[in-house]
Amino acid sequence: MARKLRLEAEDGIYHVLNRGNYRADIFRSDKTKAAFLQCLGEACGKTGWRVHAWCIMANHFHLAVETPRGNLVEGMRWLQGTFSTRFNRLRGERGHLFQGRYKSLLVDPAGGLGPLCHYLHLNPVRARVRPVAQLLDWPWSSMQWLMSPKLRPAWYAPGAALDHAGGLSDTPAGRTKYLDYLAWLAEDEPARKEQRFAEMSRGWVIGTAEFAKAVVGAHAETIGQGRRMAVETRVAREALWQDMLEKLLRKLGRKAEELASEGKSAEWKLALAAMLKARSTVTNRWLGTVLHLGNLHEVSRKVTAWTRAPDKSLSRKLGLTPNPKA
Repeated sequence: MARKLRLEAEDGIYHVLNRGNYRADIFRSDKTKAAFLQCLGEACGKTGWRVHAWCIMANHFHLAVETPRGNLVEGMRWLQGTFSTRFNRLRGERGHLFQGRYKSLLVDPAGGLGPLCHYLHLNPVRARVRPVAQLLDWPWSSMQWLMSPKLRPAWYAPGAALDHAGGLSDTPAGRTKYLDYLAWLAEDEPARKEQRFAEMSRGWVIGTAEFAKAVVGAHAETIGQGRRMAVETRVAREALWQDMLEKLLRKLGRKAEELASEGKSAEWKLALAAMLKARSTVTNRWLGTVLHLGNLHEVSRKVTAWTRAPDKSLSRKLGLTPNPKA
């Protein structure tokens, strides 16, 4: 049976979720949850994603993510692949970490995003992990960030949750009212039904029937074209990486022909690879081929080593902030 095509759009909003393989508690420890959250932050840096809400439970995660560049598939490939690799490497394990493909539901920004944020924030309450009064003591959802602006990374956006809860302001008073709103919502079943909580993880869309019809109409030409669209997406993605590479070469005063003539471990080539990995979801295979760095395993080893001890002059020229887990 053919896989369903992922519908992607610039400024699209999605509820993304996945579970551990065989529903295993892959997020059992706080260190593992923190590692996933770090991967999410790196993914947002590479893709330009904005996250409106998130929650990490013992055996699954939820994200309310916006994709200004229309790159959900690319970003999720990097996020799940990178986290799985790190997870298995640390534990000396092999095999699939997640339960197949992630699930993604398109979200109506007007009527679905706010309720989705509330749904994610109340997930630990529904699971009896924490009561509403103790949500601020539980660090594995975006509630702590919503309530404490100093904790927020640049890619987190609390506005949708606050606005839907009554046009609340992002102030101490507004944030306190939001916590009160969640306490009320947790106890009011009719309100949860009105906001369609039961549908937040089902089907393919979160929003009105009119929104669903509009989505189908906008993507009518792609129906039944999954394989062709996948090829076109790959070509477009690689063209973007090539464009980034050409701009970086100009910064270093280098020419593309030099990539083939210089050695596989040339410092400036490793600096290029590190920069591309920090700013995109470029693959090691592509880097190895285009930058002439060797096979994908060599690329991973060399770039990781270079990033941990970078050439400071090259880093300054490229504007690179090294990441020890690149």
